[in-house]
Amino acid sequence: MKLIGPFKQILTLANLPLRGKLSDEQLEIIPDGGILVENGKILKTGVFSILHSEYPDIETEKIEGEQVALPAFTDSHTHICFGGNRANDFAMRNAGKSYLEIAESGGGIWSSVQHTRDASEEMLLNTLMQRIEFLVSLGITTIEIKSGYGLDKDNELKMLRIIKKAQQKTDATLVPTCLSAHLKPRDYNGSNEEYLNYIFTEILPEVKKESLAERVDIFIEKSAFQPEESRDFLLKTKGLGFEITVHADQFTPGSSRIAVEVGAKSADHLEATVEEDIAYLAQSDTVATALPGASLGLGEKFTPARKLLDAGAILAIASDWNPGSAPMGNLIVQASILATYEKLTTAEVLAGITFRSAYALGLEDRGRLLEGKKADFITFATHNFQNILYYQGSLKPEKVFIGGNEVKNR
Repeated sequence: MKLIGPFKQILTLANLPLRGKLSDEQLEIIPDGGILVENGKILKTGVFSILHSEYPDIETEKIEGEQVALPAFTDSHTHICFGGNRANDFAMRNAGKSYLEIAESGGGIWSSVQHTRDASEEMLLNTLMQRIEFLVSLGITTIEIKSGYGLDKDNELKMLRIIKKAQQKTDATLVPTCLSAHLKPRDYNGSNEEYLNYIFTEILPEVKKESLAERVDIFIEKSAFQPEESRDFLLKTKGLGFEITVHADQFTPGSSRIAVEVGAKSADHLEATVEEDIAYLAQSDTVATALPGASLGLGEKFTPARKLLDAGAILAIASDWNPGSAPMGNLIVQASILATYEKLTTAEVLAGITFRSAYALGLEDRGRLLEGKKADFITFATHNFQNILYYQGSLKPEKVFIGGNEVKNR
């Protein structure tokens, strides 16, 4: 057991509801606070001097200077296991080229598939670890990571095995997701339905056998998989015991409704979501995940986060870090910009990158500084928590704690 503090402010995020809009007045702020940690979990939070007097003989980890503490962040949607670089895609897109023109010139998702297939396991693991370390330095201690740049059995399993190896090298929590249904690969001689059946019969049984992932994702879009075939695939996959998430409504509406109908844990993107589907999401337990990095990378409109929250939806915010449409990977920058354009309160943003995003991954043991929760928390060298979003990502975490222990050499 040890007591960590004192902190100028502790934001516990206690008592905030899982769904719907939030005001900053709902934030619980403990001044001059301390965090009592035991066996990697939070035992108690409160005023540091009072906790110290209650536990005078325990180890104390002193915090110097003015620092604000809050729960560590969760990035619930990333594609950070990949080979290659698609800077040329970005340049061509900004020069006015269409998605089809970029793909025909050798860019697009297929470019990442080829680079990832060609990359050695050592290279993929090394670059993945670099990205994980970068995210941890930004205060993100729970990271979802998708496959989806292999698109055949050997290479999809290669990606998922590398993610599993990465978990052995980091104290951050990695949540692997099988995205073999990213799109039908060009070298597959068959229909969409046949490829989805190939995933179901050839890839997913091995994923299950090796315990490589407990989640399955699919990209429902005109350029990828169509609604009805996707619904059938998701229901069959759910029958195997996998949790479901969906790339939904990125360019065309309607697939978020499928996500709700099949009981998906989350529907991610939602830039094209229409009013009736906002209401449909809000009446469900499916988390609506905004990915502002994709909007910034593609020059597209943002997820209608304000409308989703006002309707009562569960809104998470994730980075979508990938080599094509969202290469930034900086969640706080993206969330701060989304807040500006969608008029989100600080409480709504912080909830969206902590306990609400953790809920999207089925992890309700983190994201709040409460008794019994995992002691993953971060500090910023400031006297006022509002500065975290005010500086739009230029204010970096001062300290990152995982299980109550500070992560060194960041």
